Amino acid sequence: MIDYRREIDGLRALAVLPVILFHAGFRTFSGGFVGVDIFFVISGYLITSIILTEKKAGTFSVINFYERRARRILPALFVVMAACIPFAWFWLLPNDMKDFAKSLVAVSVFASNILFLRESGYFATAAELIPLLHTWSLAVEEQYYALYPLFLWLMWRFAQRWIVTTLVIMALGSLLFAQWGAYNMPSATFFLLPTRGWELAIGAFLAFYLTNHKAIIINSVVAQIASGAGFVFIGVAVFAFSKETPTPSLYTLLPTIGAALIIAFATPATYVGRLLGTKTFVGIGLISYSAYLWHQPLFAFARHRSLFEPSAFIFVVLCCSALGLGYLSWRFIEQPFRSRSGISRTYVILFAACFSTLFLAVGFYGHSTNGPVNSKNAIQQYSILSEKLRTNHGLSYECNTEFTLSEKCRTSDEPEVLLWGDSFAMHLMPGLLASNPNLKIIQATVISCGPVFNIASISSKLTKSFSKQCIETNDRVYDLLRKQKSIKFVVMGSLFSSYVDEDATILLRDGSVLPGAKVADHYVTETIRSIKELGKIPVIFSPTPQNGFDIGRCLAKATQFGGSYGDCDFDQTATEIKQKRVFEFLKRVSEVSAVVWLHDELCSGGKCRASFDGTFIYRDWGHMTHEGSAYLGKQMNFYGLIKQFDRESL
Repeated sequence: MIDYRREIDGLRALAVLPVILFHAGFRTFSGGFVGVDIFFVISGYLITSIILTEKKAGTFSVINFYERRARRILPALFVVMAACIPFAWFWLLPNDMKDFAKSLVAVSVFASNILFLRESGYFATAAELIPLLHTWSLAVEEQYYALYPLFLWLMWRFAQRWIVTTLVIMALGSLLFAQWGAYNMPSATFFLLPTRGWELAIGAFLAFYLTNHKAIIINSVVAQIASGAGFVFIGVAVFAFSKETPTPSLYTLLPTIGAALIIAFATPATYVGRLLGTKTFVGIGLISYSAYLWHQPLFAFARHRSLFEPSAFIFVVLCCSALGLGYLSWRFIEQPFRSRSGISRTYVILFAACFSTLFLAVGFYGHSTNGPVNSKNAIQQYSILSEKLRTNHGLSYECNTEFTLSEKCRTSDEPEVLLWGDSFAMHLMPGLLASNPNLKIIQATVISCGPVFNIASISSKLTKSFSKQCIETNDRVYDLLRKQKSIKFVVMGSLFSSYVDEDATILLRDGSVLPGAKVADHYVTETIRSIKELGKIPVIFSPTPQNGFDIGRCLAKATQFGGSYGDCDFDQTATEIKQKRVFEFLKRVSEVSAVVWLHDELCSGGKCRASFDGTFIYRDWGHMTHEGSAYLGKQMNFYGLIKQFDRESL
């Protein structure tokens, strides 16, 4: 066995605490997710050290390795998963229960990272509601555990002298792939082993060196500086990174190299080593795995049970609870199962088989029933909710992901109105049709592609290739406007924050990327001018008022738990502060184009309405439901507002 180092348990504490605080929503820890990257470095170091030490002693066994990993990971994980089931059963809406059921199956077969890649992004709004989201990192490690010992065994047998060289090549390839993928396929890059492998490899390189040399021979001053630099690197990443930081990428070298410097140089003789070796850090480090397992279910179920985001005080209590449950799990589950003398291999296999069978059974049942419910009334209630909150794509789902001239995205071959923009244009369609059931309209919408010529939003979530496609899509919209003489009005809808928020970035046609605040006004004004030159009348609809929370889910929870829909109304002043840049931008645009302000109808007396007489306006944090859009369309007379703007008035 390798020698125990208190500093590494302390480093575990330095990894797990930022992750927990980040998931709790404390903005100070905006880059707390890098704790997972630190864990990967630690895993790469420890696993490689164990294998190399046993190989030298002639005691290495792949079977024994897998058994130790199973004893380390599965018992606490399975207990947490089992504890989640009753809360999920009674508190989750059917669609959420169905998703939870799928996650039970995915975690059981070590593939939850693949499931969450397909279902949701790690930084997506709904991700914070997924009880087992955090198991994606365990899946990456489990896949690493499955492949890495076999790789080393094959290399020892056939090409021992090339092991480190091969690892270096693979690590560099993984890092370069991650750097490219962070901008071109960010979700896959975040969740999958091939783009995380280089982080594990950093720890492995340390293990290869330290196993042969026991320590990096260097003077104490350099050790102090290097370990201190590692601590600072991690701190900078935790406090300076954000959801917009491409991860993993070259940026992620900061916390991973920081972790490596601490592993290599933070001995008890250094300040950092002594800090990480204190009882507090070591104690948290010892329970870090179990605390990590418990925190996300606690946070997710608290969010599910609340109409709005729980308070900071509640999250402080939940963070402490995660640590408390982490200690209990470590003391009464992790520790006993790690002892071969106390619990035999046969018992471990039986334990894993029984729990896996339970999770697979619950998972497949939950999936096949579209989420179980507990009574006939509940079934009826959830059926109504599903209908109310169904995704609003406008005329058809076909009008969601690409611009098409399909009959499903038009009501006439001679449309009078073009609806153009992103999902905040799509959700206007029921309102437009409710205000004029005979409206001749064509829908030219693509999710996340705003109605502006020659530019597109670009970010860690919106890749360069997508943004280029958006520019090309809007070129096709221009061609349609030029050719389709019947179109008189161009209704434009967008969230607009991706153009004008402080951190918004814009891709220009020439491939350059600029801050949105510098170019948005110019390009939107030019877009308006181009539309007018074609003899069309532009009319921009503002986005709905938003408070940053999932208002549609609040309405669903009020229905589920017998609350008042009025509890989901929200503060108008806070909304105006949150959307200040968008509103100021639209006020400037109103000098050259008609603007319809939805908040004129939705907000008054310091409150913004989430519903009217049982009609849900919102289906999520900002998009309108079908019936909410129709209600607003009738109340405000969308078509009448459009018609009042003629060429002379503009």
